[in-house]
Amino acid sequence: MRSFCFVDFKWSPLRTSPSGWLKRFACIAALFLSLAVCIADSSHAQSIAPFKRLAGQWSGSGTIDLTDGKREPIRCRASYDVLSDQRNLQLNIRCASDSYNFDLRASATYSAGSVSGTWSESTRLVTGTIAGRADSEHISVVAKAASFSASLTLTTHGARQSVVIRAHSADAGIKGVSMHLRRSA
Repeated sequence: MRSFCFVDFKWSPLRTSPSGWLKRFACIAALFLSLAVCIADSSHAQSIAPFKRLAGQWSGSGTIDLTDGKREPIRCRASYDVLSDQRNLQLNIRCASDSYNFDLRASATYSAGSVSGTWSESTRLVTGTIAGRADSEHISVVAKAASFSASLTLTTHGARQSVVIRAHSADAGIKGVSMHLRRSA
């Protein structure tokens, strides 16, 4: 028994009844309509600001590489507040190892693939600007201050997130931080 939308590619046009033609046409039209809806949904999903998937509390661990050559395990917590139609973000990432800790805060705005905003680190009293790019799963920015710059990359897949910070300044005290976070329940 054949279903309504079974398309037999070995059919002969001479043996197809008018109702058979109508069924085939309806099935092909339904297929094209389904493809159009899928394409429209994927383009709509890409137009949604990438901040939306960050909202909430995250925690996890990673490593910090210090400029003196030491590498230490680090524990981190992150909080992301997504504001006004998912285009504005307030973030706070706090991390601590045996000998180093930081409290990073930022306020960012997303527009047409670009991210810009300000940041501060409260334990060292440093402030500056951020600028970069974002798409649905990745945010990549450069944080700058008068005496410091670093790149920050956030990648989010569902309930998992990786954050990589790489200092551009040799006198920053750290070379970089890598953390793997999970969304808290």
